[in-house]
Amino acid sequence: MDGLTHTEAAARLRKHGPNRLRPATQRSVVLQFLAHFRNPLVLVLLAASGISALTGDVTGAIVIGLIVVMSVTLDFVQAYRAGQAAERLALKVAVTATVLRDGQPRPLPVTRLVPGDVVLLSAGNLIPADARVLQADDFFVNQAQLTGEPYPVEKRAALPAPRAASPDDWTPEAADTVFMGSSVVSGSARVLIGRTGSSTALGQIAVSLAEPAPPTAFEIGTRHFGMLIMRLTLLLVLFTLLVNVALHRPLLESFLFAVALAVGLTPELLPMVVSVTLTRGALRMAALKVIVKRPSAIQDMGAMDVLCTDKTGTLTEARIRLERHVDADGRNDARVLELAYLNSYFESGLRSPLDDAILAHQDIDVSHWRKIDEVPFDFERRRVSVLVESAGSRRLVVKGAPEDVVRLCTHYQDSAHASMPLDEAARVRINALFDRLGEEGFRVLGIAWRDVPGDHPHAVVSDESELVFAGFAAFLDPPKASAAEALKALAASGVAVKIVTGDNERVTRHVCTQLGVPISDVLTGTDVAALDDDALRARVEAVNLFCRVNPSQKNRIILALKARGHVVGYLGDGINDAPSLHTADVGISVEGAVDVAKQAAAMILLKTDLMVLHQGILEGRRTFGNVMKYIMMATSSNFGNMFSMAAATLFLPFLPMLPLQILLNNLMYDVSEITLPMDNVDAEDLAGPKRWDMGFIRNFMLTIGPISSLFDFLTFYLLINLFDANESLFRTGWFVESIATQVLVIFVIRTRRNPLRSHPNRWLMLTSVGVVIGAMLLPFSPLAPYLGFTPLPLSFFGLLVALLISYLVMVEGGKRWFYRRRTES
Repeated sequence: MDGLTHTEAAARLRKHGPNRLRPATQRSVVLQFLAHFRNPLVLVLLAASGISALTGDVTGAIVIGLIVVMSVTLDFVQAYRAGQAAERLALKVAVTATVLRDGQPRPLPVTRLVPGDVVLLSAGNLIPADARVLQADDFFVNQAQLTGEPYPVEKRAALPAPRAASPDDWTPEAADTVFMGSSVVSGSARVLIGRTGSSTALGQIAVSLAEPAPPTAFEIGTRHFGMLIMRLTLLLVLFTLLVNVALHRPLLESFLFAVALAVGLTPELLPMVVSVTLTRGALRMAALKVIVKRPSAIQDMGAMDVLCTDKTGTLTEARIRLERHVDADGRNDARVLELAYLNSYFESGLRSPLDDAILAHQDIDVSHWRKIDEVPFDFERRRVSVLVESAGSRRLVVKGAPEDVVRLCTHYQDSAHASMPLDEAARVRINALFDRLGEEGFRVLGIAWRDVPGDHPHAVVSDESELVFAGFAAFLDPPKASAAEALKALAASGVAVKIVTGDNERVTRHVCTQLGVPISDVLTGTDVAALDDDALRARVEAVNLFCRVNPSQKNRIILALKARGHVVGYLGDGINDAPSLHTADVGISVEGAVDVAKQAAAMILLKTDLMVLHQGILEGRRTFGNVMKYIMMATSSNFGNMFSMAAATLFLPFLPMLPLQILLNNLMYDVSEITLPMDNVDAEDLAGPKRWDMGFIRNFMLTIGPISSLFDFLTFYLLINLFDANESLFRTGWFVESIATQVLVIFVIRTRRNPLRSHPNRWLMLTSVGVVIGAMLLPFSPLAPYLGFTPLPLSFFGLLVALLISYLVMVEGGKRWFYRRRTES
C-alpha cells in the first residue's frame, strides 16, 4: 500500500482527532485567563468586593476589583508567554513516525497519524498507534505495556492479507497486531494504522504511555514549601480575624482585611516566577545545544549530585574501529572477520556502533549467503544469532558478550580452521586472551558458529548451544579529548560521576586510567544480582564503576542512589536505557537516540559532550538561585510586614491598612519582582548542588522577618508620636515604608556577598526602584482619594531615608550572622 493522500489524511484527522491517549488539554486564551481566577483567595476577594458595592462602598469595590484583575492578568501574561516558549522547545524533540503520504515516506509527529496511514517501523521505534502488520522482517516487539510479558514477541503479516479491523479481534496474542506504546526490539515492518488516540488499547484502559515517574526533588520541595506557607497563612489570618471580631470592628471590613492579609502572605507570584525562570533557563540551555522537554528538570539538574553515564559516546569518541579479529591463539584470522561480517550484515535489529565498525573494516562478498532467520539481540542473553544458508548448507552465526559466547561453546577453531574440543586448558587460554585484550583497552565481542541441517527451518534460542568458538573481534574507541576536562569540572562542581556500562571491567578501567579518573570501587552485574536492595543501597555510595550490568540492574542502581538521598541524573541513548531515564530525577538522552529513550528523557543533548552537560548543570543552579531569591523575599521581609500588620490590630483603634491598600501593596511588590528571573547569580552559588531545604527557609524567615517587623513597629511609633497621624496619614505613611523596605531589601537578600560587590541585573534595578518611586508619588496623585491615601509631609521622606538605610544595614548584619552560624553548624 502507498498510504493516504494528504487530503484524505486531513479529512480523517478532523474526524478522529489527534493521535493522543487523552484529548488535547490546550484551551483558548480566554479560558486559560479565566482559569487564573480559580484561586480561592481571588474568588473570595471578588465576592467581598461585590458585597462592598451592595453595602454602598462602590468606589472601594471597584478599586479592589481592578487590583485583583491586574494581579491575575500579570500572572497570566507571564505564565502564558513562558508556556508558549516551552511548547516551541518541545516541538523540536517531538517523537515522529515515518509515514507514507502521497506514496512517499515522510516524518510526521505521531499526533498527526490517522486510521489508514501506512507507517514504516524499525528497531528502536515506538509503535505510535494500534496497527496491523502488512510486511515484516524479523520483527520483534516488546508489548509489556499491555501483557506484562518482558520478552520480545515476533509479529508477522497475516496471509494472504491483513484482517479487517473489527473491534473484537484486537488482541496482544494476535501475530499480526501491534499496539500503541509497544516498542520495536529488532527487525523492520510496514504496518497499517487501525486505531488512534483514545480508541487504542491503551486509550481504552485509560493509562498513559508509562506509569508516573517517582516525584522529583523539585516537586517534593515545592510541595513542602506550599505546606509551610499554608500553615503560616492560616494561623496569622485566623488570629487577625478573631482579634478584629473581639474588638467589635465592622465584620465585612474585618473579613476583607483578613482575606487581603492572606493574599499578602501567599507567594502567589511563585508559580509565575518558577515558570518564567525555568523557561528562560530552557531557552538559554537550547542555545547550549540542550533541549528541555520538562522545564522542572532544569532545577533538578541544578540539584543533581550524582550523574550515572555510559562510557561509549560520553567518555569516548564513539568512533569505534575494528582493530583485531583474532582466533583462540590470539592470531589475526580472516575467518573470524568473515563470520562477524555475516552476523552484522544480516542482523535486522538496531545496529550498534560495533556492527558499523565491522561492516566498515573490510568489504566482504556475502552474495552467496542467504539469510533464513534470526534470534534478535536482547539484554538478558547479550547476543544475536543469524541463520544463513550457502549452497544448501545452513550455519548459525552467533555474536555477543564474550563470557556468554565462550560459555556456550564446546569446541574451538584452531589456526587451520579445524574444530577442536574446548577442554579446560583451552578455556583458560581463551579467557586469558580476553582479559589481555581488555587490559589493553579493547572492547571485545565473541564470535562463534554452528552448522545445522539443511532443512533446519528457524533459528531459536535453544540453537545457541554446542557452538564452535571462532575468536574475538576487538575494537578501540579512543577517549574524548574533552572528557577529562569535563569530569574534572563536574567533580569540582560537586557532581559525582558513576560509570554504568554493559562493557567489561578491564576495558572500562583502561578508559578511566587514560582519562585520569580514580576508581573507588567496582561492582559487576553478577555482584549486583547477588545483592538485595538494602545491601545495594549500602554499596552504591562508594562504587563509581558498574560493569556488565543489564537494564534492570541499572534501574536498581539509580533507585538505590535516590534512596540514599541523592538527586540522580542518567545519560543514555538506547532501548535498554529507557527504564533508567524514566526513574532518574533527570533523564538525559541525545538527539540520535532511539525513540523510546528520547520519550523517557527529560532533556535531549544535541551534542554528546559532558562539558555541555556541565554547562546545563550550572544553568540549573542559576535557575534555582533566582527562584530561591523570591522565596526568601516572600518568607522574610514580606512575611514580616504582614505579621506587623496583623499584630498592629491589637493596639491600633483602626485597621493599620485598608484591604484594598494591602492588595495594592501586594500588586506593586509583585511588579517589582517580575524581572527577578533575569537576575545574575553569584559564582559561589553555582559551585555546588542546590536543592530545597525547608530548615534553611524557615530559619532565614525567623532571622530576617523579625527585623522587618521591628522597623514596621518603629514606623508605627514615629507616625503616631512624631507626626500625630490620623487613620489616613498613618496608612499612607506605612504603605510607602512597607513598599520601600520589602522591595529594596531584595538587593541585600539576593546575594551572600556584600551587596555592593554583587551586581544585580539592570532590569531588576529599574523595576524595583521604579516601584518604590511610584509608591512615594502615589499619595500625591489624583488616585490618592480613591485609595484612601493623603499627601505626606516632606519631613516624612527624610525620616524614610534614614529608616531605609538603618533597615538595610541591619538586614545585612542579620544575613551575615545567619550564614556564619549556618557555616559553623
